[in-house]
Amino acid sequence: MSSPEPHRQKPHRHPRFGSVRGFTLVEILVVVVIISLLAMVAIPGVQIVQRRAKSSAIVNDFRVFATAFETYAQEKGAFPAEAAVGDIPVGMEAYLKSDAWKRTTPMGGHYNWEKDQLHGGPIKAAVAITGTADAPLPYDVNLLLDIDKAIDDGNPLTGNFRLGVEMCPLFVIER
Repeated sequence: MSSPEPHRQKPHRHPRFGSVRGFTLVEILVVVVIISLLAMVAIPGVQIVQRRAKSSAIVNDFRVFATAFETYAQEKGAFPAEAAVGDIPVGMEAYLKSDAWKRTTPMGGHYNWEKDQLHGGPIKAAVAITGTADAPLPYDVNLLLDIDKAIDDGNPLTGNFRLGVEMCPLFVIER
C-alpha cells in the first residue's frame, strides 16, 4: 500500500497581489503614445483658433478706435495731435475707453495714434500697434495675414491695414 501523500498547502498569497491584475509597462506605453498622437493632432487646431480670436479682437479694436477718431474729426474739424505710445491723445478722453486704449493689445505692444506720419507714403491718420519695453511686439506672420484678410486685401504692404515704419501694424484711417 502506498502511503497517503502529505497534504500540500498552496503558497500563501498576499490578498493585495493575488488576483488583482495591474497594467503592464507595455500597456501604459501604448496609452501614452495614443495620447501623444491625439495631442499632436489637436494642438495646431487650438493654435489656429487662438490666432483667429486674437485677430478678431484686434480688427474690432481698430474699427472701434477708427470710428472714435473719425467722430472726433467730424466734430472738431481735424484729427487730434500726435500722442506718445499708449497715451490717449488730448481731447480723445470722451471718445475712447481708457482701459481699452492703454492695455497691451492681444498680439503684444500698445495702441498708438499716428497723425501726419510717413509709413511708406504720407498717412494723415492711423492707429498703429507699437512695441514697448513693457509690452514687446512679436511678429506672427499668420496673425498679420488674418488681420489683413479681415480688414481688406490680404496684403500687409497695401490697403488700409499695412506694415508701417519698423514693421508696426498700422490701420490707416485717412491717407
